[in-house]
Amino acid sequence: MTGAATARLFVAVDPPLGVREQLLAWAREALRGLGARGSGPVSVRVLDPELLHLTLCFLGDRPVDEIAAIAGALGGCAGPVGELSIGAPLWLPPRRPRSLAVEVHDDPHGGLEALRGALVGALAEVCGSGEDEHRRRFRAHVTLARLRAGSGRGASEQGSLGERALPATPALSFKPEEIVLYRSWLAPAGASYEALAVQPV
Repeated sequence: MTGAATARLFVAVDPPLGVREQLLAWAREALRGLGARGSGPVSVRVLDPELLHLTLCFLGDRPVDEIAAIAGALGGCAGPVGELSIGAPLWLPPRRPRSLAVEVHDDPHGGLEALRGALVGALAEVCGSGEDEHRRRFRAHVTLARLRAGSGRGASEQGSLGERALPATPALSFKPEEIVLYRSWLAPAGASYEALAVQPV
């Protein structure tokens, strides 16, 4: 007897294409020559533009039959979010990095945090998946590149990435227009994302 089918789900905000392309151009330049120093090569894969997003709530693997209810919950979460700005570059997680990201700063009125709070509360009511998100510290960011599997020579080499100076990120900002429920499809070549529902904010 097999278990119920599941889907790996998250809810996110997508920066405009122009912002994504400028961030990726910055990432390619920032990562040029990475691995030329140190004890072993470090291979980093810069992501495609369609993979860039700002995750508001990660639901993990949820039963497929919950998708309709989760999508329906997005409608009650819409609220005004002002201009978000791109901040400093980040190696994540800091101690043993697996990805390069950039911070995203909230608008002066905390619109993004308020939107996330409404979303987490609504999802907790629908499927109980938001309880951990309430306790988790929210660090708004957009991931631009990931270390390839087997890159470097272990934890010490990965840890040294966090000590490497990176150029300043471009002065960019954007105003979210919608929140998107995504399904993540995992594959050896990397994840791909399928938009299941879209809600204007």
